[in-house]
Amino acid sequence: MKLIEKRVVLHFPGFEPLDGVAHRARYERSARQSAAVWSYSIETGPVDAGSDPVSFEATTAERVAAPEAWTGSPGWQTKSRIHMVDHDILVRKLRAGNTLSQIIAGFRSCAEIMLDGGMRGYFRHAWRFGLFFLFPFLLTALAIALTAQIAILPYAVGFSPWHMLWSGPLALCFFIFAFLPFSERFHTLHLFADWEMAVALGRMDRADFNDWLEDRATAVRKALDEEADEYVISSHSMGSNVAAHVIGILLEREPELFKGKRVVFATLGSAILQCALLSSATLLRARVGLIARCPEISWLDVQCLTDSINFYKVPVVAVSSHVDAPQAKMILIRVKQMLTREHYRKIRKDQLRVHRQYVLGPDLQAPFDFTLLTSGPMPASVFADPDEKRMPG
Repeated sequence: MKLIEKRVVLHFPGFEPLDGVAHRARYERSARQSAAVWSYSIETGPVDAGSDPVSFEATTAERVAAPEAWTGSPGWQTKSRIHMVDHDILVRKLRAGNTLSQIIAGFRSCAEIMLDGGMRGYFRHAWRFGLFFLFPFLLTALAIALTAQIAILPYAVGFSPWHMLWSGPLALCFFIFAFLPFSERFHTLHLFADWEMAVALGRMDRADFNDWLEDRATAVRKALDEEADEYVISSHSMGSNVAAHVIGILLEREPELFKGKRVVFATLGSAILQCALLSSATLLRARVGLIARCPEISWLDVQCLTDSINFYKVPVVAVSSHVDAPQAKMILIRVKQMLTREHYRKIRKDQLRVHRQYVLGPDLQAPFDFTLLTSGPMPASVFADPDEKRMPG
């Protein structure tokens, strides 16, 4: 198998309040962990000046004892140009309002998803994802009901309505100073914003989101002009919807865009169906079909049993109304295989932390490694086969 010497990577991160520079810093930390586990060397370069999206170079190489002058080349070396196509600007926009406006927007998104058939689809295909959808809204609804009960308690037990002059402020204090800090343990308002983005990317009815996608498509198109042995388009969680739209836009414009290129589309803990299951998401489903039918693209859909925030063992292409198209290759991983027992025990109850492990560094050699997928010497397609080597012999 020919090793990769030059690679171009387009990575679409998940819904997190991190810009491209912060994602690069995370990548560097994770890469150091991977290199220590697999015994290779990696150098993560600085951000390219003026790059948009943020780009940098990662160089991996065989780790060898200082070679003598006559031994020739010390071994393999792979250079990967990585472009972080983050959507932090959208995250900040969705989180910019005050608490009340964020709660109202969140419940509006919840209602829109229910009316659009999204919740029905979640429970039909992945009941754990359905519970993930309901949890922040049920938690907040319960808190609002309890707040109302505190406010009307004096009247309910027969006291004068004037007593509500103290019970009302007490109820408000409970909601602001007790519930809101408690709810942040579960990232409740962050999840409200995530569902608002899901509606926007499903319905495609917000001009600001649509214009931003068009702008990202133009930037990504420039990145694809660089010559490389392999092109990896990786995406995590909500970033998979952004990637599907952006790559779909490019294929709509240029159906032969990837002709002659080796392209791997790797969706990690994908949330494409979070949006595609909305009945109004016709454009997103069409773009999923374009990607699936592109002969140069190999689609790897990395899923995890212990990650409740993904559609485990669900064929994303078929469920997106393309039963007759080539299906994404499912890669089933286990987080506990990537981490030490102690480390896994610490994070296993934090579902958002488990969900992030796809793009974080490992403690152990495992069937999946994000750094090797995007910067390793082997073609990214080796991850499609559990028996393939992850590193050169």
